[in-house]
Amino acid sequence: MARHSVKITVVKRITPEHVFDGNVPVRANGEKYTVCGAFKDGDEFIVDKRVRCPEGFCSYAWKDIFSDVRVLSLGGDHEPWVDKPFMYSCCTDGIRPVVFKLEQLED
Repeated sequence: MARHSVKITVVKRITPEHVFDGNVPVRANGEKYTVCGAFKDGDEFIVDKRVRCPEGFCSYAWKDIFSDVRVLSLGGDHEPWVDKPFMYSCCTDGIRPVVFKLEQLED
């Protein structure tokens, strides 16, 4: 079975203000939660055929999107929900989620 590399693009970091309609919870130290600092919108990462977490990629987000990355790396797709060769997935941080576009690359 041929394996593929997968490109991960950060589509959007969702702000806590959006999640909580402006009523952002306050941390124990009195500070409000902020948008995810692990990524910037537009960041790109390449997952090679070994399907290892890319350097600098958040391990929490990797755990969440790994199964979708694996499907694309093994040549699968997510039709009819999303046209080949793409999939959209997200980090499940309930305070500051991040949306990712996954793209199966032709190696």
